[in-house]
Amino acid sequence: MPRIDLKQGEQAKHVARALKEIQAGFVIVAPLEHGYVYLADAFSPFAVRAMHVLRGDKTGVVAQVLAHSLDTVKGISRDVSPDTQALCNQFWPGLLSVTLRPSSVLNWDLGDDKELDWFNVRVPKSKFVRALLKASGPLAVASASNAGAEPMLKIDRMQVKDWNVAVVFDNGALKSGPRSTIIEADAGGVRVVREGAISVAEMEKVAPRISWA
Repeated sequence: MPRIDLKQGEQAKHVARALKEIQAGFVIVAPLEHGYVYLADAFSPFAVRAMHVLRGDKTGVVAQVLAHSLDTVKGISRDVSPDTQALCNQFWPGLLSVTLRPSSVLNWDLGDDKELDWFNVRVPKSKFVRALLKASGPLAVASASNAGAEPMLKIDRMQVKDWNVAVVFDNGALKSGPRSTIIEADAGGVRVVREGAISVAEMEKVAPRISWA
């Protein structure tokens, strides 16, 4: 299994390699803030399904989405309220995950067989992944650890040999850290689903009307 050291060589070449594999419908492994993840084309049901199989997910588990910017998110959701935009502008890129209503024209299946009228998205800090997202568009993402396991902070070179992915982008040992904060937003307002790296108090300064789900 090819393993590319992100600390060596040119980022542009690494991004081009990642983009090539994503566009071919394959799953790759890359580093985010606090763990290695699988990445796949969000609009390829086959690639998303392959990612779920790699993790051992149960049927119906929905993949999260990563996007390059708020503008990208506005293009794939039905409505992003002023409060939601303010929160995203304040805390993206970073550990704020936002659950939104998808655009009615989206043709994707993140694992729910298109039954759920929600998707969860965030803009990550990882320079490499953000550069990839700028070129690829939205990507489906899931932890490279098995379902239910702790985040993978380091690539095991022995494990890589048995991984059924196109390529692994290795950035060395990652630091452990808090989970993302999750909010849900629609025409009814913005609601906190899970408090994590970003506190409710911090969000209330930006969106005073935020409430708990």
